[in-house]
Amino acid sequence: MFDGGAGGVGELTPMKRRVSIALLAAALAAVSAASQAGDGAASFAQNCQMCHQSGAVGLAGAFPRLAGRVAAISAKPAGRAYLIDVLTYGMTGSITVDKQPLIGLMPAFAQLPEDEIAAVLSYVQTLGNAPAKVPPPFTAEEIATGRAKPPKTAANVFAERQVLEKAKVVQ
Repeated sequence: MFDGGAGGVGELTPMKRRVSIALLAAALAAVSAASQAGDGAASFAQNCQMCHQSGAVGLAGAFPRLAGRVAAISAKPAGRAYLIDVLTYGMTGSITVDKQPLIGLMPAFAQLPEDEIAAVLSYVQTLGNAPAKVPPPFTAEEIATGRAKPPKTAANVFAERQVLEKAKVVQ
């Protein structure tokens, strides 16, 4: 951006100064938009990784693997709604994942904004042996729509999971 032209060595010409300011403003707006939309990997690390581990590989006998599973679940509308419910309301009950029985409690993350939940779910559905065609990213609007339905308890979400297991939406 510096030139040795009419403005002198190392100085910006008025035109280049205006272009530089415009480019800087555009870059700052892009960074701001990205931070507002949330970084799924960072949010996962902050909120989910303690239990589900790095890369969402889970912890055998304690916390289920999410990698390679979330994409398959989110490929169907009922599965997407279920995932939103799990993060919003939590879940309690005995489940089986990878032939391992798990008894536990998934805490609710209703305090997280819609864009952050969308970012986390979108990130996790890309991990592991995700299908060649990963389902579309979750959107803040999709999360808001899911949250606008009548509230559920963690036990309600467990019952929802049982129905979806029989329908082979959740495994």
